[in-house]
Amino acid sequence: MTSITVHFKRVALIGIGLIGSSLARVMRRDNIADHIVINARTQKSLDTATDLGLADSTTLDPAEAVKGADLVVFCTPIGSYEALAKTIVPNLETGCIVSDVGSVKKMVIDILAPLMPDGVHLVPGHPIAGTEHSGPEAGFAELFQDRWCILTPAKDADQTAVDKVTALWTTANMKVEIMDAVHHDHVLAITSHLPHLIAYTIVGTATDLADDLEQEVVKYSASGFRDFTRIAASDPTMWRDIFLNNREAVLDILGRFSEDLTAMQRAIRHGEGDTLVDAFTRTREIRRKIIDAKQD
Repeated sequence: MTSITVHFKRVALIGIGLIGSSLARVMRRDNIADHIVINARTQKSLDTATDLGLADSTTLDPAEAVKGADLVVFCTPIGSYEALAKTIVPNLETGCIVSDVGSVKKMVIDILAPLMPDGVHLVPGHPIAGTEHSGPEAGFAELFQDRWCILTPAKDADQTAVDKVTALWTTANMKVEIMDAVHHDHVLAITSHLPHLIAYTIVGTATDLADDLEQEVVKYSASGFRDFTRIAASDPTMWRDIFLNNREAVLDILGRFSEDLTAMQRAIRHGEGDTLVDAFTRTREIRRKIIDAKQD
């Protein structure tokens, strides 16, 4: 556990899926908040959060949720941010910190920063952790253990607010790094967004096969295809919003990937075994580095 302590009087979680519910569990475990209020789109989600002991109070009204909060965290698909922000802005109190957990960061700054009232501090964040499961029951406090959380505050952001959000994620046992939002989006385009796009495409190809062949694909799935199906089982709405809001970086990386894929196609067609061995050898090193960095 970290020696850094952080405490909030009232935390409003807007959305209570995998990340939001995991964060709520951390706050409960470490007594980070006097009061946790949860907002969600459906009463069913709120009832589940209450049954799990994640909330001190719940509401379907995001504007009501943020009243009196000194920390507000957006835990919804990023396509909902703008409408939610316009709804809650009148009720944000001076000194409140607004953060999020979204996988795209430049968009967050472009949309949310102009809406923030004077004295309200925006500190965008991205805890790089997750599973293919969703909903409040999917969360667990250990989700964040030894993972990275990237914060992308503006250069003139309030340092105390940045320190508090840093301490929040450090308490969740994450390693925190401050990064430029545009750079973050390019890094995540290759490490997260492109792999998901490939997974969705490969599994989609399988679903388009003739019925008898598709059944065999399912029956004889080896670890490679099985792992792709796990990734492709991730929340469709969340990933739609990620691709649409990070389209420039994703399309740039996708273009590079297409060129590399064409080169592999050519090597296979022409029997260039040495080219294949060289490529496969280089990529093995990345796997070793990931294991050494304890991100496996």
